[in-house]
Amino acid sequence: MNKYYTRACNFYYGTQAKTLIKKKQALPLCGENKIAFDKIEIFTRKKNKIKSNFVNIKDVKKFNKKKQKIIKSHLKNITSKRKNFLKNINFKRPSIMGILNLTPDSFSDGGKYNSYTKSLKHIMDMINAGANIIDVGGESTRPGSNTVDPKIEWKRIEKVIKNFKKRFNKICLSVDTRKSELMIKSIKYGTNLINDVSGFDYDKNSIPIIKKSNISKVLHHMKGTPQTMQNNPNYKNVLLDIYDFFEKKIKDNKFKSKVIIDPGIGFGKTLKHNLTLISKISLFHSLGLPILVGTSRKKFINQISGKYDSIDRTGGTVASILFLLSQGVQIFRVHNVIDVKQGILVFDKIINS
Repeated sequence: MNKYYTRACNFYYGTQAKTLIKKKQALPLCGENKIAFDKIEIFTRKKNKIKSNFVNIKDVKKFNKKKQKIIKSHLKNITSKRKNFLKNINFKRPSIMGILNLTPDSFSDGGKYNSYTKSLKHIMDMINAGANIIDVGGESTRPGSNTVDPKIEWKRIEKVIKNFKKRFNKICLSVDTRKSELMIKSIKYGTNLINDVSGFDYDKNSIPIIKKSNISKVLHHMKGTPQTMQNNPNYKNVLLDIYDFFEKKIKDNKFKSKVIIDPGIGFGKTLKHNLTLISKISLFHSLGLPILVGTSRKKFINQISGKYDSIDRTGGTVASILFLLSQGVQIFRVHNVIDVKQGILVFDKIINS
């Protein structure tokens, strides 16, 4: 039995996009008339055999009824406006999620902001630089990292979480945790978003909690655990396998609303896997949900740049984010907020001029 996947491609921007949409020669991406597309890439999967072909949107009517119905349902998701379910976040505009690691061992900035005074200053700096989501984490999930006891993890983030909404009520607060115990406590203090890198598979008690609280959540993909994820990760097809992972989760009643998807760059992926996911990211629009991607300072940048690597990997981070922005990705999880904000503003002005 064939399974079909639909990826929007051949994008147009700004005035040209609006004109083509008005003439019905292209379709809007995610209900946004600043980005349009007139072609789709259709993947056909039958067992382990995968074929791909590019077609104009007008040629969908040439398919048989069954295939046409599936592709049209995908196109409906691709073109539909995303519901703004997250506090003070409009999915029609790019959002920056600033990272606050309150850990001694995160791969990039472990131990840098562990005092409350330093963490508070960093939050304020990120907000002033353009972040409208702050993602707070007390456990490193870098490759090879060990699991942290929930009590220790909560102790690391407790003061920030308890006081965040008193100071920054209009800013979306995200908590990066895999543990139900921390989810319960964080929700109590006004957390808006739970970002679980395990896709809510690590702790069996987490799903009833997010369902009962009806809190917004990031459905993240990771192959294995932080300890094992980079031990020769393999897929039949990384793009379609991760799509299937999301699709299966979303069909479950527990993940039917307030979901953001994150393909998990660097979480159980090789360089080739990461590049495939980034270059074909627009496939995930056919799930009809906002997309979050974290490429900030990731190892794949070093693998590409070699001797031109830098400590902050700002160039590679911004380059990847601007490409993802051109593909309609809505949220970017980053360390260097000011550089990304500047890049987005300049990029947006150029393509919309």
